[in-house]
Amino acid sequence: MTTHCFPPAERLPRIPPEKMTEAQKKVAAEITAGPRGELRGPFIALLRSPELTGPLQKVGEYLRYRSPLDRRIAEMATLIAARHWTQQYEWNAHHTHAMHAGLKPAIADAIAEGRRPTDMAEDEEIVHDMLMEALHNQSVCDATYARAIAKFGEQGVIDILAIAGYYAMLAMILNVARIALPGGKPPPLAPFPH
Repeated sequence: MTTHCFPPAERLPRIPPEKMTEAQKKVAAEITAGPRGELRGPFIALLRSPELTGPLQKVGEYLRYRSPLDRRIAEMATLIAARHWTQQYEWNAHHTHAMHAGLKPAIADAIAEGRRPTDMAEDEEIVHDMLMEALHNQSVCDATYARAIAKFGEQGVIDILAIAGYYAMLAMILNVARIALPGGKPPPLAPFPH
C-alpha cells in the first residue's frame, strides 16, 4: 500500500512580522528592498535561518539579476534544475521568466517531460548537455566541458553550474517546506514515473 503526502500543507508558512526576530526582520527588509521587491517562495521558509538567508539571497540576486549570462540561458538552466527536483514553485515562476527571455516553449515543454529538446540553438545544447551530465553523473566528460568553456568561458561555466546548484538547494527547501504555488495554481510538472 502506497501512502501519499498530498494534499500538502505548508510546513514553514509565512512568519507574521510581529513574530519575527530582529535578525529575521532585517533580512526580510533587505529582500523586500532588493530587486525581488517582496518576500516570497523559498525565502518564506529560509527566513527561519536569517544568518543563512542574508548571504544566500545575495547569491540569488547575482545569478538572477547581475550574471553576464544571457537570460535565456540562465532561465533554461533554472528550468533544468527545477525539473530535476520536480519543484513546482520554481518551475511556475521561472517558466514565465524563460519565455520572456526568449526560450522556445517547445524546449521548456521537452524539459518538463524529461525529454531532450529538439531544435535547440548551439548554446542551449551545450547548457543542456553539461547540466544533464552534472546532475545525473555528478560531473561532466572532457568533451562536454571543452564545448562549454569554448562557448561560455570559465565564468560562464561557473555561473551556469552555480545556477543549477542554487536552484537545486532552493528546490529541496521548497519541496520539504511545501511552499504553495501562488493563487492556488495546480502543479505544472507531472511526477516522473518510478
